[in-house]
Amino acid sequence: MATPALRMIDIAVNFTDGMFKGIYHGKNCHIPDIQVVLNRAWNAGIDRIIVTGGSLEESKKALAIAETDGRLFCTVGVHPTRCNEFEESGDPEKHFQELLFLAKEGVEKGKVVAIGECGLDYDRLQFCQVDIQKKYFEKQFELAYAMKLPMFLHMREAAADFCDILDRNKSRFLSGVAHSFTGSAEDRDKLLSFSNMYIGLNGCSLKTAENLEVVKGIPVERMMIETDSPYCEIKNTHAGIKMVKSTWPSKKKEKYDPECLVKGRNEPCLVRQVLEVVAGCKGIADINQLSQDVYHNTCRVFFPHDLDSAADALLTGKENQ
Repeated sequence: MATPALRMIDIAVNFTDGMFKGIYHGKNCHIPDIQVVLNRAWNAGIDRIIVTGGSLEESKKALAIAETDGRLFCTVGVHPTRCNEFEESGDPEKHFQELLFLAKEGVEKGKVVAIGECGLDYDRLQFCQVDIQKKYFEKQFELAYAMKLPMFLHMREAAADFCDILDRNKSRFLSGVAHSFTGSAEDRDKLLSFSNMYIGLNGCSLKTAENLEVVKGIPVERMMIETDSPYCEIKNTHAGIKMVKSTWPSKKKEKYDPECLVKGRNEPCLVRQVLEVVAGCKGIADINQLSQDVYHNTCRVFFPHDLDSAADALLTGKENQ
């Protein structure tokens, strides 16, 4: 029997970020290169990418980007650090309705696969205070309930309140992933106590020896992989770096070369490195099987029709035997 090919879905890419237009800290360093980045991703074994929306305007841009390629999808929602936009809009309910309208439009186009990025971030309260974050995190479950979509979630230093809100709203969403997870073993176990919750891992999840110990305790059937690019790369100083097997040449942004990665800018092809570190720290020898398992988890949440089609094909095949 042939070994299954490595197959991956990057569940979190911030293609709306200026770095993919060649803009770094307000300075234009190279041409926009999303297509170059995508080609590298497809060649690395990635067959789908979810573009993250973190505000109403960003969600509109994410949908527009997702419409440029059949393998791109997106989320619609408001990040905890941006929840002031509801109040600042002058009409929070109208703002919410615009999000709902955008989500409906995106679902009809086959592009919006989750509500988010939403949640709680107590690490950056300078951007949005706790009470506003909690109010509009809870409000966005109404979007998930109305659209029958999963939740794409953000949790930073806020596990207790985050899980309380999840618990109150557990009947209002189908499933969800707490992406870019960097929490403790206790935080992990709180999330895993919700049977419909998954944990998304990227370079920031694999920084320290303590992080790797926490990852060891996440069952394979409850994890997903991501880059959160252009952020959260696996750096040479990270504990997981010794388990990385795949590398790409890179150059500084000032010496941009489309054949190379931009040094310090994460991109989707590097999700393969996340898979390698997860395999290494969990002692999994068969990385191909790990990729298949994680791929299946991701489809179960964001692309359930794929699983339905596969099950139908299997059933049809058995009937024809």
